[in-house]
Amino acid sequence: MKLWSALYLVIWIVFFEFLFGLWPDPPVAVPYLHLALGFGIILVTYYCFDQLRKSRVPGRVKRIAKVSWSLSIATAVFGLLLWFNVGSDWVVPVVNLSVFRGILLLHIVIALAIITQLAAAAIAYDMWEDHEFEKETEPGEVPAAPAP
Repeated sequence: MKLWSALYLVIWIVFFEFLFGLWPDPPVAVPYLHLALGFGIILVTYYCFDQLRKSRVPGRVKRIAKVSWSLSIATAVFGLLLWFNVGSDWVVPVVNLSVFRGILLLHIVIALAIITQLAAAAIAYDMWEDHEFEKETEPGEVPAAPAP
């Protein structure tokens, strides 16, 4: 699989993870699909990080990919805690919020971070690979995309 396609693929996987997670009263297969895709995100983010690490792409893109992979692991850990209903009976009195809801909030926020970080890495990698940083444009100019 080409690296640019893997970068964009994982963005779409995370997007569909949001859709599955927001599905009200889902069929029995949806939570299992959500779980499987979640572990798939770890694999694809590692693949992207590993391939970027082996390339000559600028360091910032490599660091973004590394953080995205680390965040995917953190999201999976929080997801597993949610899977087993950890903290559903514990309430933090100061905020009147169950620990389960706090874990859910972290799970969602980190997933949002993953999708935004990987979008940035995918665009930066695309631009680096096509040498677009070397071509400046005039202020106010929005040139058409080059023909393939």
